[in-house]
Formats: sequence, C-alpha cells, structure tokens
Amino acid sequence: MRKTEVPESVKIVGNNIKDIIKEKNLKVRHIAHDSDLDIEALRRYMLGKQIMGIDKLIRISKALNVEISELFRKI
Repeated sequence: MRKTEVPESVKIVGNNIKDIIKEKNLKVRHIAHDSDLDIEALRRYMLGKQIMGIDKLIRISKALNVEISELFRKI
C-alpha cells in the first residue's frame, strides 16, 4: 500500500497518454522506446500509479508527436 495517494491529476495525465496512443493507433512499446522509458514504467504512468517528472512528460509528448498541453487536457 502506498504511503500517500497519487493525485487525481496524475491519473488524468496517464489516461490522456493512453487515449492518445489509442487514438493514433500506436504501440505502447514503441512509445516507451521513443521516449527512452522502460515499458513497465510507461504502463505505470498510464495507469496513474506513478508520478512523472517534467522530463518524462516532455519525452512522452515528443514520442506521441503532440504538444505537451495535450497530456493535460481534462484537468
């Protein structure tokens, strides 16, 4: 069990990443590779189980070929 609850905003960003991957018909493993992340780390981010640093958000947005603001929609 986590010491502190993950903020709702982290879960929303993870959901947005998942939605963009689905909308663009991309593979999670390709996005993980292109953002220089371990596939399991990317999955934890997508599930809202782990907080992402700004550097990771930038790399993920570049791999998805979207503006970083797209990751924050619905917040």
